[in-house]
Amino acid sequence: MLKMMIVLIILILLYLYLIFPKVSRKESLKPYTERYAAHRGLFNNVDIPENSLKAFRKAVENGYGIELDVQLTTDNRLVVFHDASLYRMTGIDKNLTDCSYEELLTYHLLDTDEKIPLFSDVLKVLQPDTPLIIEIKAEGRFIETTKKTVEMMRDYKGLYNMESFNPMVVRYLRVHEPQIIRGQLSYNYLKDENSDLSPALKFALTYLLLNFYTRPDYVAYDCVNYRNPSFRIVSGLCRGFCVAWTVKSQEELEKLKKHYQCFIFDSFIPDKQPYSS
Repeated sequence: MLKMMIVLIILILLYLYLIFPKVSRKESLKPYTERYAAHRGLFNNVDIPENSLKAFRKAVENGYGIELDVQLTTDNRLVVFHDASLYRMTGIDKNLTDCSYEELLTYHLLDTDEKIPLFSDVLKVLQPDTPLIIEIKAEGRFIETTKKTVEMMRDYKGLYNMESFNPMVVRYLRVHEPQIIRGQLSYNYLKDENSDLSPALKFALTYLLLNFYTRPDYVAYDCVNYRNPSFRIVSGLCRGFCVAWTVKSQEELEKLKKHYQCFIFDSFIPDKQPYSS
């Protein structure tokens, strides 16, 4: 009986070691608690497409933070776009990472005048106090994308952090750019039938078991799966900083406030900023 208890305690301690986030830089993340972050800018995907300069300008004008996605073209230009495929947003059946920037300039976002923007042009739209969350997409040459993003942000004077679903990206930041606030994105991979990851890796990512490898400053977890036990331990027992993505209503936002400190939203306009409550 005693041996079983000892083994159980060791397993519990090992589990906590695996999922424990870094908690020493929560003060640096405080500005992200004071503004909601507009998911891919403040868009409606009618006349204001997501991840467009127009959407980012509108988010800044309304005082929101911004979450956006970066990918790398064949000619090493860093652009802001979410999907692997161009089809949903441009009608072109081709992957972005197979295109040059010059080619991308020939496409329009959702039949508007907006084009897929350079990341450098998006940065010009932001204010220094705009909280910026940069997602490094896992597609294509993700380490090169990370390096390019880091290089571009060296002289940026504003507030930013970087995150990714890919633990290798977050690990790269931990090892090579430890000064950058980093976040581990996750969700319930076990229910994702489109993912080609192995069952073991899906399990590890879902339950944050690779946090020991990345030691993220925050965990960004799909807000509909906030009951995940590993997330609840990170949020509660570990007192980790947690980001909710993507909140779709005021009702959902209010329900999630006891589990998360930062909120990425779209499809509605929050009643007021968190610092006004």
